[in-house]
Amino acid sequence: MRLRILEAAKKEFANYGLAGARVDRIAAAAGANKRMLYYHVGNKEDLYLEVLEGAYEKIRTEERELDLEHLEPCDAIARLIEFTWHYFIRNPEFLALLNTENLFRAKHLKRSTKVKSMHSPFVELIRTVVDRGVARGDFQVAMDPVQLYISIASLSFFYLSNSATLSVIFGRDLLKKDARDARLSHMIGLVLASLTGRSAAEFGQPTPASLRNPSPQLA
Repeated sequence: MRLRILEAAKKEFANYGLAGARVDRIAAAAGANKRMLYYHVGNKEDLYLEVLEGAYEKIRTEERELDLEHLEPCDAIARLIEFTWHYFIRNPEFLALLNTENLFRAKHLKRSTKVKSMHSPFVELIRTVVDRGVARGDFQVAMDPVQLYISIASLSFFYLSNSATLSVIFGRDLLKKDARDARLSHMIGLVLASLTGRSAAEFGQPTPASLRNPSPQLA
């Protein structure tokens, strides 16, 4: 029952935000009643925080399965970028929850006793990959792992969160497969170029012809 409530709540908060979410709808979707919901998870804000913590735990768990420590440094960073990109595409509710919590300036996340401890091991794993790359001569700079991860996440997050407006502005469907593939290639090339000092073109794939041509709106 608790798992059903949390899954229903995740969808409700992702669709309506904290203010617009309704406990009645969450209970109905979970096959519960309000009394049972409050018994299992507390009030709406407690439920929202638990959903938020669960969302972070899910992505951290999947990141730990990437086996980055056993890959060549460039391959490890490329795999992290690819995973982050596809994870965000597969889990749009995660982006919605982050947007909601940022509107609250992390008011609820500050109450969490779990989130910081989830991130620390992953940051150290990225640090290990970067340091190994520097030691081998693959990377020219020992980039701060926190800054590096924020940059990787933001390259995906901004594109996907703003794809509707950006598609209108630039006159192309940014969620078409060739556009998504080009974006992933661009991100990998950009990040690896910054770490290695080599050209981004060495790491990326050519941009599809359909995306190289300027749109009529911008010509």
